[in-house]
Amino acid sequence: MQSDRYNDNVFLNCPFDSDYKQLFDAMVFAVHDCGFIARCALEEEDASQVRIDKIYNIIADCRYGIHDISRTELDEVSGLPRFNMPLELGVFLGAKKFGIDKQKRKNCLILDKAQYRYQEFISDIAGQDIQAHNNSPEGIITVVRNWIRTASKRQTIPSGSIIWGRYQEFMEDLPQLAQEHQLKVDQLIFNDYTLVITRWLRTRRIAYRNMVQGGN
Repeated sequence: MQSDRYNDNVFLNCPFDSDYKQLFDAMVFAVHDCGFIARCALEEEDASQVRIDKIYNIIADCRYGIHDISRTELDEVSGLPRFNMPLELGVFLGAKKFGIDKQKRKNCLILDKAQYRYQEFISDIAGQDIQAHNNSPEGIITVVRNWIRTASKRQTIPSGSIIWGRYQEFMEDLPQLAQEHQLKVDQLIFNDYTLVITRWLRTRRIAYRNMVQGGN
């Protein structure tokens, strides 16, 4: 899905499994509540396209990237480490280093579950500023918000605590929202989830604006 909103697009490079779902859902919400657009490999289901080519295209379309390298443990079945996330981080950094024009403006957040754990398995990024989310949805919202605020320099981004509060409200409303869109919460795909988020946030912002105008 090519987009002309390069400066608003945020590439998400993280696990997509059930163990990471709480962090992923919170991260996606935070990106959208900050006024940006979450992009990831889940947005397209094109069997005719090689997966790595899809990732190349999305990365090329995103000025910003969030890369969680916390899941590099050995796989219980194969006994081998999972290197998808470090690989995609390398692609993003390579695009910034060797790309032209807008690609050189890329900015990324690198996450791990503990502050200095990454030094044990990917020492080449020791000079990078790695942020820890401590496996906490609230923590990941705060870290993502603070990074986006600093990287974009936009002054309209709410605080982490406000976004966390809104996220909790959104999750309470999600079953009803899904029903209104003829969806089921446990069957939401990525595009469904982002659609519901954007519509909920739009409704909240309109209501807030009307409240402010009514008080004047």
